[in-house]
Amino acid sequence: MLALKQELKSRRLTQAALARAINVSSAAVAQLVNHNQWPKSIQRPELEQRILSFIGEPVSGDVFEVVKVEPPHCHAATPDDCANDNHQSEEDDNMLLRKQVLTPAAKKAFGLFRDPFADLQCSDDMWVSPDIRYVREAMFQTAKHGGFLAVVGESGAGKSTLRRDLENRIEAEHQPITMIQPYVLAAEDNDRKGKTLKSTHIAEAILSAVAPLERPRSSPQARFQQLHQALKESHSAGYKHCLVIEEAHSLPIPTLKHLKRIMELEVGFTKLVSVILIGQPELTVKLSERNLEVREVVQRCEVVHLQPIEPGLLLEFLGHRFSRCGNDVGKVIDDSGLQALSERLVNRDGDSQLYPLAIGNFVIAAANLAAQIGVPMITREIVTEV
Repeated sequence: MLALKQELKSRRLTQAALARAINVSSAAVAQLVNHNQWPKSIQRPELEQRILSFIGEPVSGDVFEVVKVEPPHCHAATPDDCANDNHQSEEDDNMLLRKQVLTPAAKKAFGLFRDPFADLQCSDDMWVSPDIRYVREAMFQTAKHGGFLAVVGESGAGKSTLRRDLENRIEAEHQPITMIQPYVLAAEDNDRKGKTLKSTHIAEAILSAVAPLERPRSSPQARFQQLHQALKESHSAGYKHCLVIEEAHSLPIPTLKHLKRIMELEVGFTKLVSVILIGQPELTVKLSERNLEVREVVQRCEVVHLQPIEPGLLLEFLGHRFSRCGNDVGKVIDDSGLQALSERLVNRDGDSQLYPLAIGNFVIAAANLAAQIGVPMITREIVTEV
């Protein structure tokens, strides 16, 4: 690990606070301080400077030095207590599980005829917390009335679910809004790792959505003029247009800058295109006010963060998911199991991974284990053993 971890502890600073201060994800900070794995989305010298600015003076030695940590000597009263201490220390570094699938034994034991955490089949399957409701409404109002919005969240936080919900809501309410979603398969922020999504590709996607029968002009100047005219005609017909880009953290800086120019396509005082970017926390770094390259975008873009589920709402979330499968969460997991689940997914620094995907994987793994050993309910002991 880095000496930075001890420096933070000595100053009583949390990794979560560091992550917020330097505009990277908590998971990225954990990988940095524990395993010396630096984020690729930002240059190391700049990141080191941000970290030092957060820590403040004076700094004792090189905080970016890799130090070897010996396993702590256990002073617990019993060997079992010592094992629990070691388990807790490992827990801070690894709180997530791979994709879990319910075993036939677990389905039979708990009366689960389908996975309660599978992909949602309809809008009623979607659980909405106050935080999710705010982000959901912000996306809808941007699509309906215009604007520039960035939705940022960790993997498994429910970003794609909100995008699907927006699409479904527009259709269900018969809103005259055309959603434009460029394909982002293999999209990366440079051409060494994949293919960059350029403004010309976005223009082609918009033209294909609003005027599918028109063939794009050959020259860029003629193509953008054609696009502007098609948007005007669609607007005259009563339609609004919302550009939604997923995996937006993979957008190169030039494309981010060009989005402002796409938003400047207008008729009178009316903007013809609204923009919603959906991405992981690396998107926040690219949209940082410190990044002078995108200052014109930063000044116009509202950023909303999809927060983890609050521990106090965990039972409500699980109750909703299990009820959609015709089951009662109280027959699957008890209070001690809920408390243990919350403790497993929130580390000592307060970094929470209480996101729907992580919660689902842990509960399914616990259900599989309980069925395997013949325990009728998920308890603290079961969750601890996952």
